[in-house]
Amino acid sequence: MEDTERSISATRFIAVPAGELFELIADPSQQPRWDGNNNLSSAAPGQRVRAVGDVFVMTNVGDRVRENHIVEFTEGRRIAWRPSPVGEPAPGHLWRWELEPTTGGTFVRHSYDWSELTDPARFERARANTPETLRASLDRLAALAEGDA
Repeated sequence: MEDTERSISATRFIAVPAGELFELIADPSQQPRWDGNNNLSSAAPGQRVRAVGDVFVMTNVGDRVRENHIVEFTEGRRIAWRPSPVGEPAPGHLWRWELEPTTGGTFVRHSYDWSELTDPARFERARANTPETLRASLDRLAALAEGDA
């Protein structure tokens, strides 16, 4: 992937109502269950996101603790956050989920945007995120949600 391709996404239909999917996404303690990057280790319960400005804390694989600052939020439809090391400014990447209710389920778009990332030391890790790894998260989310349905 060239550095010019700094915004990627994957889409998928999931046969579950948007509200049910959103609960799995907006509750950080659920995220390790469907993370297709196998990057998330754990998050304490009780951090359910409710608004722009909320911050949730996640421990990544390798015990790296990250604050995730909510920058976009529409209940049941859209959520996006910028991760950062605890107490540090966000380095410039963004994770986004968009849900569009439709007949029989939900059309879901998962995006990763590192167009504002300026630290070259972080580029290799950013490049490791691909449409395929995003699709893996969508597929795991679908399996989890459809299995619970």
